[in-house]
Amino acid sequence: MSRTPCLVIAGTHSGVGKTTVSTALMAAFARRGLRVQPFKVGPDFIDPGFHEAACGRVSRNLDGWMLSRATNLEVFARAAVDADLAIVEGVMGLFDGRGASSEEGSTAEMAKWLGAPALLVTDAGAMARSAAALVRGFETFDADLELAGVVFNRIGGNRHAELLREAVSAYCATDVVGCLPRNAKIVIPSRHLGLTLAAESLASETLDEMVLWIETNLDLDRLIAIAREHAVEFDRPREDVGAAGGAVRIGVARDAAFCFYYQDNLDLLARCGAELVRFSPAEDRELPVGIGGLYLGGGYPELHAARLSVNEAMLRSIREFAKAGGPVYAECGGFMYLTDAIVDVEGREYPMAGLFPTKARMQSRLAALGYVDRDGLRGHEFRYSNIDPMPESVERADRGYRVHSVMGSYIHSHFLSSPRFAEEFVQQCAAWALTSTR
Repeated sequence: MSRTPCLVIAGTHSGVGKTTVSTALMAAFARRGLRVQPFKVGPDFIDPGFHEAACGRVSRNLDGWMLSRATNLEVFARAAVDADLAIVEGVMGLFDGRGASSEEGSTAEMAKWLGAPALLVTDAGAMARSAAALVRGFETFDADLELAGVVFNRIGGNRHAELLREAVSAYCATDVVGCLPRNAKIVIPSRHLGLTLAAESLASETLDEMVLWIETNLDLDRLIAIAREHAVEFDRPREDVGAAGGAVRIGVARDAAFCFYYQDNLDLLARCGAELVRFSPAEDRELPVGIGGLYLGGGYPELHAARLSVNEAMLRSIREFAKAGGPVYAECGGFMYLTDAIVDVEGREYPMAGLFPTKARMQSRLAALGYVDRDGLRGHEFRYSNIDPMPESVERADRGYRVHSVMGSYIHSHFLSSPRFAEEFVQQCAAWALTSTR
């Protein structure tokens, strides 16, 4: 049995500063010499990038709807087994999840599954005594959930902090462990799919400022003590036997345009026998040598459409690979890349690979958001584009559209929801690689 101290960073609602607080805490504890393992609740690809930049370890996604309780605990165990501290950033508000009448998929559900306390982050920018009513509601809403404390963000000054502390002390059982002042130096810019990527906006100077901000205004010693009192207990993860490592090489598109991947998807493919080979559809001229399949994840192809379109050599290489029978799995941005063209909101068309006879058109408003279950393989959609009507000649499969050996859809799938999917994909790639070299 292993034990890892753990804190869950929750919010009263979206936009209160969970990512900033989580990232700052991870960096501050890492700079104290602790091995900090980050996690993110919910289907998010952007926040984990900030986590990794803060503490140097790959962040893992936990999700109470896409994955079972047992699978979530296994993901936690695999990642946290050698860590000194686990920090889990929540999703939306503490009790927000898939629906209004259930805690399914919520931060609260995950905190209870882990047996970890939740640190409640609150935007106190326009509150004083009313903050006590808010905190009191959160601490009594679910008797099975334990709060580690409350952090007031965006306070106006020392007198504001005094009023907040006084109000909570008078009416609540939860302690205030910090009051964070507004700081324009640590604002993280956003765009249509959320925050900008960490590689674009989290400079070392910004991270330094975040650490100073959190160390000056939060009781970190108390937080680590609370985390140690509520360490998550778990059995040491078993080693997977699986297929022989490196049985088949699979190309994975990884660059600024294609950067949305669950790390556990990649790890599962590797455990199934794949050697993952990274390539850039924007920069490289051809596919990696000797691959048996392609995995094109999501990202921001619409922001890099011009560069992707002019790289005709790569587009041709992918077309030839697919038409020769090479297995290809593409989701969301990767799916858009395989259509005839990406059309921006001004109507400009950028020709793409042309494997799916349709065009992906960017919208000014959110086009789809939500969880999706396709024959047991669970995932989510979050997009600002739609495709033109797909011709009837294109096969509609349970998990998307299929053209010959190419499978594509808008869904970001989590392979651990149905591990057999990953196993079968690796087997298909290995079988094709064997026949194509004869």
